[in-house]
Amino acid sequence: MFLAWKEIKYSKTRFALIIGVVVLVSYLVFFLTGLAYGLAQENRTSIDKWEATGIVLADESNLNINMSMFPKELVDEVDASETASLGVTSSVVQLVEDSEDDDDSKVNVTFFGVNEDEFIFPEILEGESLQNDNEVIADISLKEEEGYELNDELSLAGIDTTVTIVGFTDNAKFNVAPVLYTDQSTYQHIRASGFGERDDEIISAVVVQTDSGELEGVDLGTDDLEIFEIDEFISNLPGYNAQVLTFGFMIGFLVLIAAMIVGIFIYVLTLQKTSILGVMKAQGISSGYIGKSVVGQTLLLTLFGVLTGLGLTLITGLLLPNEVPYMNNILFFAGITTLLIVVALMGAFFSVRTVVKIDPIEAIS
Repeated sequence: MFLAWKEIKYSKTRFALIIGVVVLVSYLVFFLTGLAYGLAQENRTSIDKWEATGIVLADESNLNINMSMFPKELVDEVDASETASLGVTSSVVQLVEDSEDDDDSKVNVTFFGVNEDEFIFPEILEGESLQNDNEVIADISLKEEEGYELNDELSLAGIDTTVTIVGFTDNAKFNVAPVLYTDQSTYQHIRASGFGERDDEIISAVVVQTDSGELEGVDLGTDDLEIFEIDEFISNLPGYNAQVLTFGFMIGFLVLIAAMIVGIFIYVLTLQKTSILGVMKAQGISSGYIGKSVVGQTLLLTLFGVLTGLGLTLITGLLLPNEVPYMNNILFFAGITTLLIVVALMGAFFSVRTVVKIDPIEAIS
């Protein structure tokens, strides 16, 4: 390590360029990871809040909650430790005082029809709970990003109805859209505007929570319903798997590329020092000592570059606007840091092989 550090201090410009490349690539990897994780979470945060074991959908829904509709009476058929009925429908809302021609003020949202006495009812950060019809509890992002406030009235696209924000909750995004929680009565009215008036009440799903954490003991009571693990339901959200896989492969390849860059730089530097290394070996310095210096040098360069890239990423995350779906995940960052360093060290061993094969006489001559 002493030899490695002395060489870095002697050739500052050369090694600064190597560190700079590592910083830029690792910064890109960490930043993409934060974006990928943030985007994935915006698909599922409202579901994670349930801490549910499974979800019951209509048999013909093909695991799509937007296509799942069945009579509310079937909720009583589901036998589990704890159940909660859920209605889901999408809409576009706009502040009543805004001009109808102002498209920039319109927001895509998802309405969740819930019951206050059931476990999926959200925790309120600001405001109060639902007291009357046509009241909603909104995700806090509508306040932070759109400027909505308590008691604001929202008009709904395609329906002559307004709803009033009476509270805010956090971590309530579904398929990237903010969630508006409302009571079942209001949900039924909003849903009916899109599917036509019906005499019976229709819901989208039954969320299930079991004491054992397993679904084997859940009895649906009818063949018209089907139950799924909550993780399976999340994996089948529209676009969710495509996003996760795309960013996953991209980040994986960037990690390999970054590590290969470090390995190639170290290998080229080793070849350029062949004559010097030959003289060192002729003086009795062992190949093992020189090899350890090469590996130590790679470790120093990679460690400094990767940690600098990580620091820049954390600073960038603090400066990004709320609209950007960025979120830090310490476990992911720690794993990528370890992977970058390990793969770079593996590349350094090719340089060690070169050191071992150096013939002092040939190198000197």
